[in-house]
Order: sequence, then C-alpha cells, then structure tokens
Amino acid sequence: MDFDAQQLRALAAIAAGGSLDAAARMLHVTPSAVSQRLRALEGAAGRVLVVRSRPIRLTPSGEALLRLARQIALLEEEAARELAGGRDASERAILSVAVNADSLATWFLTAVAPLAAAVELRIHREDESRTGDLLRKGVTMAAVTTEREPLAGCRVTPLGAMRYRPMGSAAFAARWFAGTDADAAFERAPMVTFDDEDELQHRFLRHRVVDVSPPFHRIPSSADFFRAIQLGFGWGLVPELQAATADGLVTLADEHFDVPLYWQQWALDTASLTQLSEVVVAAGRAALVPWFD
Repeated sequence: MDFDAQQLRALAAIAAGGSLDAAARMLHVTPSAVSQRLRALEGAAGRVLVVRSRPIRLTPSGEALLRLARQIALLEEEAARELAGGRDASERAILSVAVNADSLATWFLTAVAPLAAAVELRIHREDESRTGDLLRKGVTMAAVTTEREPLAGCRVTPLGAMRYRPMGSAAFAARWFAGTDADAAFERAPMVTFDDEDELQHRFLRHRVVDVSPPFHRIPSSADFFRAIQLGFGWGLVPELQAATADGLVTLADEHFDVPLYWQQWALDTASLTQLSEVVVAAGRAALVPWFD
C-alpha cells in the first residue's frame, strides 16, 4: 500500500487535536480539507481509521497508521536538521516517551538530563504494565515497560529489574507486625496503593501465598505515596533505590519483589532516538538489578 504524506499528517493532527476542527487549525487548512484527506486515507487503507466520537478515537488500524505517520515525521525532521547543519537551534527533536512513576522518581530523569539541551521531551507517566499500550497506539516512540516481546515495528532491550521492599513506619510496624507472623499481619494490615490500576502490592501478597484484600489508601503521586507510608497510613512496596533515603521506615519482611523492565523503541535509526536509547539503557542497567530472562 502507498500512503499519501499529507493524508498521514492529517491523521496525526486528528489524533493530537481530538477533532477535525482542531486538526484543521493545526494544519492551517479547512475542516473540509481534513475530512477529505481522512476519507482518502481510509479508502487507501480499505478500512475505518477513526471513530467519529467526541473526542475522536482511532481504531486499531488507525493506531497502526498513526505510528507510521509519526515515524515518517520523525525521519523528516531528522533529515531537515541534518540539511540545516544544526544551524537552527529551534529545530529540536521532540521525543515522546512512556515511563512508569517509580522509574521517573528514581533513575530515569537523571539518565535523560544530558539530552535536555538538545531535544524536547514529552514524558507520559503510566504504570509499567501499560506503558507499552501508549507505544502500541503511536502516542509515544519509546517506553520503559514490562513487555518483553517486541511490539510491532519496535526493538526491545532488557534494562534490569526494579527491586521493591515492603516497608512501613516504625510505629506502624510496632502496631501491626510486632509479635505476630508476617503473613498474618499482611492479611489485615492497611496498605497504600498508587491508583486503581496499581496491582503491585496485591501481586506481592499473592507471591507470599496470601490471597487477601486488606484495607488500603489510594495515593496517586510517587512523592505522596512515599510520604503516606512514612506517616503511617499503611505499608507499601518501596523501590530499593529509594530505601536508602527512607527516613523512619523499616522493612516489614525479609523478602524483596522484583519487576523486570525493558526498553522498547521504534525500530528507526535516527540520531536523536539512538542517543535517547543509549543513555536510557546505560542508566537503567547501572541502576536496576541485573535480570536474565
């Protein structure tokens, strides 16, 4: 199949703006022109690409072509910068990445800091089990994810494992864990979770063969999640990378829980994406626990 570049740009603008009118404003054309380009692209693809809802939603076929549109845009931008010989400082690569909250709070930002002067980063925070969805949909061009198999059009590199320790405040430990079996304490002790999708604490309990649902507090911020544990709201799994600064916290069980992480990126050889990949992989492997599949 041959796809028209203007039609692909229209699809990318629709996805970014959420409507034909917004896409028209982004492209400096009329909504009718955007609609015509979309219909032509759907005709070339032989399938529906967009669900006309509010906001507009892409179908799986639309998501596949959105990835193509954004990959072509990245290659075009890279070529333009090379032709300009780096003279136009305003023409910086825009790199969109999906990263889990704990990586953001520990090693990831330090890794990409040296690139901040040369590129523009668009970081999407998402649970590590769902960052791959943003890459799959074409929202991002790379992701720190738990998905070990390469996604369509991507290459994958193991980073290592984020190691967690079950921790709580000293007062919380004295109240709930002193003088009792740890499994019995975990069955009833309150815990702290990040959001409705956070299954980490429950996975840890099931790993200990404790299939229960204790009371919990939902704290949807990495810093506040950590602070809530310090204040005695409940116990939670704290990254070992943060444990060194966990003032007032104690480990509640002599056991850790490892979550393997992978770096998935578009299988494109561009200078900016390659540079991003190199710094992320190097930093991830230095910070995380070695993990072998």
